[in-house]
Amino acid sequence: MNHKTTRFHGMFGILLGSLISVNAYAVQVLAPVVDAVWLSKNLNQVVILDVRTEKDSFKKRSRRGSGPVNPCGAKAGQKAFHVSGHIPGAKLILWKKLFEERKLGDVQVKYLVPSQKKFEKLMQKAGVNNDSAIVITSNGVNLGDAPLTTRLYWMLKYFGHDNVAILDGGTAKWIQDTRKIKYSKSKSKRGNFKVSTVRSHIRATTKDVVTGTAQLIDARGHDMYLGLSYPAKFVPAQAAGHIPNAKNFPLNLMVNSADLMTTFYKMDKIAQVAALKNIKIEQVDTIFYCNTGAYSSLAWFVWHELLGNKKARLYDGSMHEWSRDANRPVSSMIID
Repeated sequence: MNHKTTRFHGMFGILLGSLISVNAYAVQVLAPVVDAVWLSKNLNQVVILDVRTEKDSFKKRSRRGSGPVNPCGAKAGQKAFHVSGHIPGAKLILWKKLFEERKLGDVQVKYLVPSQKKFEKLMQKAGVNNDSAIVITSNGVNLGDAPLTTRLYWMLKYFGHDNVAILDGGTAKWIQDTRKIKYSKSKSKRGNFKVSTVRSHIRATTKDVVTGTAQLIDARGHDMYLGLSYPAKFVPAQAAGHIPNAKNFPLNLMVNSADLMTTFYKMDKIAQVAALKNIKIEQVDTIFYCNTGAYSSLAWFVWHELLGNKKARLYDGSMHEWSRDANRPVSSMIID
């Protein structure tokens, strides 16, 4: 064996060893939802992205109660459950980073999916690589925490990343199971994440809503759907109500937050409720919306990822975008 051959075999051995080493630590997320037991076993093989509306609770120990109680039957002196700290290795993603303001035609829309370039930078800063297995969590204490995870999940899918799951019960469940918690700033080595594709088929536009024949689902609370109340921060008063022909399937029919910990209902129960409301779950073109594309991302997640309707789409701009044009119709069941 000559010197060149020896050198070739040596380099090949190093490369093979490197590949074996990488594969030994690689993990494939096999379901859209994972539990705390699975995560604890694979903690060093995944990138944990923790989505929060603020950063203080991520890094600081709270003086408030650290365990869930029943607020209706709490004993004197007991405090409600509050999440502080984070799962070891978790990277903080601020909620506001999951939206971008852009001009569409003649109107300015605040709540849209970020550009490809901005999303790449966000993921790279969080230490995400193209081959990363990702688990997304939030505080997981109340109903509003649930869509924090599904919005980022939808965005990762939209930009072509499939090896991703959501932690059922969020960080609240992790703490409830008395697992280790860290108190520190979010730090990570910069990742190499690049968008591999843009899946426009899971995103709906205003044009799709206006001209299409899709089943239209409003994922907001029944009060907003009826026009009894409206969120002035997102829509004007004249937009109180819902998009004509939309049916209502609010968040609390998909996620249980009764025990101060948000977990998904079983899919057979969600299917039964959908049937009672005359809403189809099979392979029917379905567009979900809310006020900003947050709550509706959870409805999309349930239909597309858990119930298997691959024709489900998210109306990204949702009611906020719809209401930017005062000429677009809105149905209200409440008379002033």
